[in-house]
Amino acid sequence: MEMFWYLPTMGDGRFLGTTEGARVTDLSYFRQIAQAVDRLGYTGMLVPTGHACEDGWVVASALFPVTERLKFLVAVRPGGVSVSIAARMAASFERFSSGRLLINVVTGGDPVEMAGDGIFLAHAERYEATDEFLTVWKRLMTGEEVTFTGKHIRVERAKLLFPPLDHKSPPLFIGASSPAGHRVAAKHIDTYLTWAEPPDMVAEKIKDVKALAAQQNREIRIGLRVQIIVRDTAEEAWSEAHKLIQYVTDEDIATAQQTFDRFDSVGQQRMTRLVRENADRLEISPNLWAGIGQVRGGVGTALVGDPDSVAKRLLEYRELGIDTFILSGYPHLEEAYRIADLLFPRLPVSYPKRPADVTLQPMGEILAENILSKQLLPDKH
Repeated sequence: MEMFWYLPTMGDGRFLGTTEGARVTDLSYFRQIAQAVDRLGYTGMLVPTGHACEDGWVVASALFPVTERLKFLVAVRPGGVSVSIAARMAASFERFSSGRLLINVVTGGDPVEMAGDGIFLAHAERYEATDEFLTVWKRLMTGEEVTFTGKHIRVERAKLLFPPLDHKSPPLFIGASSPAGHRVAAKHIDTYLTWAEPPDMVAEKIKDVKALAAQQNREIRIGLRVQIIVRDTAEEAWSEAHKLIQYVTDEDIATAQQTFDRFDSVGQQRMTRLVRENADRLEISPNLWAGIGQVRGGVGTALVGDPDSVAKRLLEYRELGIDTFILSGYPHLEEAYRIADLLFPRLPVSYPKRPADVTLQPMGEILAENILSKQLLPDKH
């Protein structure tokens, strides 16, 4: 089981819906979290994206020099940035970090946010654009000069003069719950991500994605994104869960739910439906609590309980074929320590090794901004 952590670039604190107990989420705080996670044995860290977050590429670029093993899962947004520009960003990060980059492909789910970024594609069109984007992306990563004309993306003689390591794309991740998203995942993606839903619902998604990948003669890994609230006893854990939302009002919930209704993300629609259909109890499956999803977009479910119970639930997800787990908890610095302390000894955690240092070869200045300098053969005489 590879364990990832989450970097709270959209804010952090002890409670939801209040500035009481809130943190100053500046670079110093992010550095604390990254270095703690690096030393605790997490494989990687999800750096989120969106207008509610600090820019993921800027933050990750500031953090990889102060960490040693940690990989950074950073988003690209097809339709929001040129594919060749995004590929150059990724290749540079990959080279300078000694291969510690993972790519989170995010198509977007909030039409209002996307309009603010100049993206006016419908849900199905976004996945068409993503398919074209990744087709060009992978060819660029191999060093190919690419000319491509699609419905949404067009490039002429695009190329990477500074290639990524091994001349291939960093591993690609995607979270998608729609049929169109599953098809893109099956065709292009290395690790398919799902938010934590009841295991039977997750199993259906995994079965569909793996079957579609098999039709492409591909295998795909599966990852789970879930919040964790673990304490020495179940009573303490559930008390902590209720404290987390003690400042959330009915008005807060109504406002948040109204906002979620405008999303065309199938994953968010599924999460919102789970919250509403279980509003009287919110424990939607043993130890799986949807209280966070009343006001938080994205992953709104948490595994709540004592260490043995939470570890058991994580192992149940592992039995479904999941090997990557992206965890989080409030506040994110302390909970990274608590979860590593209470859960890692109870799980078959795969701890990362420090990557080998990469020595980049001398290239000389690129002539006319297009022509690589000659590599002279050594004189044998």
